[in-house]
Amino acid sequence: MNLNELCKYLDDRLDLAAFAKDSSNNGLQLGGKSEIGKVGFAVDACYETFAKAVAAKVDFLLVHHGISWGGEPRRFTGMTADRMRLLFVNDINLYAVHLPLDAHPELGNNIALAKMAKIYRPAAFCEYDGGLIGYFGEVSHFWTLTELQKVYELELGAPARLLAVNDQRPHIAAVVSGGGGIHALEDAAKAGADLLITGELNHVMYHCAKELNVNVLALGHYSSETVGVKAVMHELRQKFDLDGVFLDTPTQL
Repeated sequence: MNLNELCKYLDDRLDLAAFAKDSSNNGLQLGGKSEIGKVGFAVDACYETFAKAVAAKVDFLLVHHGISWGGEPRRFTGMTADRMRLLFVNDINLYAVHLPLDAHPELGNNIALAKMAKIYRPAAFCEYDGGLIGYFGEVSHFWTLTELQKVYELELGAPARLLAVNDQRPHIAAVVSGGGGIHALEDAAKAGADLLITGELNHVMYHCAKELNVNVLALGHYSSETVGVKAVMHELRQKFDLDGVFLDTPTQL
C-alpha cells in the first residue's frame, strides 16, 4: 500500500482535524518507505519499541504516544537522536495518534473500555484540548466492583487497582484512559457516575474520590491504551489485507 494513501485513510478515519489543539503532532511524524507492506502498532514511541519494529521488519509504525509534542523536540541530540536514527536507518515511517484515538467512537481506547464494562449507550464526556475524549453511561450488567476489576484484568492481561470509597455496585460508569487524573474524576462526578475507569491512580485523587463518592478502577496507563492501536490494527488487516503486528512494550504503570 502506498504511504500517502495509508496516511490519508488514517487521517480521515481517525478524524485528526477534530483535535487540532492536541499537544501531540498527530499524523506522520517521520517519513520512511513509500510502499507499505507491514505495519507495527504500539503504545509508546521509544527506543525499545523501535528496536522491536526493526526486528519485526515493519515499514510503518503507528503509536499512541509519538515523539513530537508541540514544538518539541527542538534539538535532535542524545536520546532523541538515537531514537530517530534507528527509524531513519531502517526506513521506517512513524505515525502518531493521541487524543483522536482516545476519543474515536469506534476504534478508540475509551469506547473499547466502555464496552468491556457493558456500558449501555455510552455518551461522550470529559473535554480535553477542545474535544470530548471519554465516555459514560449506565452499566447494564449487574456485577460488583471486584468482579468488574477481574473482567478488566482478564481482558487486558494486567493487574488493575481498585480504590473503593463505597461498596455499592457500579450503576453509572465513566471511562477516561491513560492519565485522566483529577479532571476526569471531577467530570465523572458531574456526569453522575459512581465509578471512574481510568489508567492512572495518583495520590491527589484519593481524598477527592472519597469526597466525591466516586470509586476508581485504575487499569494502568499503558494497559488502558493498548486497545485502540489494536483496534486500528484489526481494521487495517481486514480492509486492506495489510500485515500487522502489535509490539508489546509494557511499562507496568
